[in-house]
Amino acid sequence: MESKTNISFRKETLTKLLNEVILHENEIMEALYFDFKKPAFESVLTETSYVISELKDTIKNLNKWAKPRRVFPSLLNFPSKDYIFKEPYGKILIISPWNYPFQLALCPLISAFAAGNQVVLKPSELTPKTSEIIEKIISKVFIKKDVNVIEGGIEVSQQLLSERWDYIFFTGSVSVGKIVAKAAAENLTPVTLELGGKNPCVIDETANLKLAAKRIVWGKFMNAGQTCIAPDYILVQKNMKSHFVDYLKEEITKAYGENPSISPDFARIINTKNCQRLISLIDSEKVIFGGQTDIKNCYIAPTLIEETSIETEVMKDEIFGPILPILTYEKEIEIDAIISKYEKPLAFYIFSENRIFSKHMIQKYSFGGGCVNDTMVHFSNKRLPFGGVGHSGIGAYHGILSFDTFSHKKSILIKSNLLDLPFRYAPYKDKLATIKKILNWL
Repeated sequence: MESKTNISFRKETLTKLLNEVILHENEIMEALYFDFKKPAFESVLTETSYVISELKDTIKNLNKWAKPRRVFPSLLNFPSKDYIFKEPYGKILIISPWNYPFQLALCPLISAFAAGNQVVLKPSELTPKTSEIIEKIISKVFIKKDVNVIEGGIEVSQQLLSERWDYIFFTGSVSVGKIVAKAAAENLTPVTLELGGKNPCVIDETANLKLAAKRIVWGKFMNAGQTCIAPDYILVQKNMKSHFVDYLKEEITKAYGENPSISPDFARIINTKNCQRLISLIDSEKVIFGGQTDIKNCYIAPTLIEETSIETEVMKDEIFGPILPILTYEKEIEIDAIISKYEKPLAFYIFSENRIFSKHMIQKYSFGGGCVNDTMVHFSNKRLPFGGVGHSGIGAYHGILSFDTFSHKKSILIKSNLLDLPFRYAPYKDKLATIKKILNWL
């Protein structure tokens, strides 16, 4: 592969990709709208502009990222020069999801190719128009031996996973992530798994409720709630609940109007199957706002549910849709009783003006990443790693971390021949006490 050793070639190719993405941006937006009525604003904000930014950042920094890094040597090896070389893993399989089908396909592909790998990309079959435009763009920029797009359904994914790869990058559900991990284990293939979980959103008595409601509505109902880092449920201080719910209703109406089904700013559920699953989670007796559905058009209104139990269907697994359960607490022990019931989430959100409380929440619970007094925006900072922990994922990426994800870090020590201390060589007679003193000192 020419790109394995030629940084200039990689940069030139990524520049071509950048130009093609810019050239076809309107087609990409049209494809996303066709697949699940994603609003143009959200398509630009979360898909095309993010990919364009990732390309520009990678092209700008690629020489620096790929350069061998010199590290301080150990005194035991004096005199020597020590380096970390980054080399491509080889053949990479990327399986991308349907919820952000352009961004979550292109961003790992960009980094994998930038690191010098050969890439096979399997986009989601649930967003056929977006997969089609991805294949069109990729075929214009890359030759198939460097990057190849393979479309298809579950059978194609299974076939690809049965082959041997040097690295697998998967974004999707926990259940499928386990299948990918099992397949990778057959050949000891390293993986990055970007999964999900029930992301809590804790609101204490010091929070700015009106602003919190605006930011939560934005984070929860963007992409019709089909976002792995969207707030999954609310935990609000009991005596603040009534005011907070009023603010949530007000913000939903401001964002999507009295009838969100005709709003140009509200996406649809990806397909009938997922729509049916989400509808089954809605207990009409607990709906305090929204609840309207139209399965024929894969529509579910932004819905607020008053929840008192964590044993109901809506509280069992990640919702991944525009349904927001609201639970209350009075004491911190009640927060812990709920959050601790679930696996470690991908995201965690805290709304509070109490820095001590916020710090305590951050330190007490394990999660992928999150925000204090906002939702989802930590994803946008390329200097922050993005990834899960436990059931919410393995590994992290973004920025230089993406390049490093697809690079094997090779340790190299270059020893000088000017000096060769005889102490390390056998015979070891009378050297044990001395070597213990030296090692303890070091």
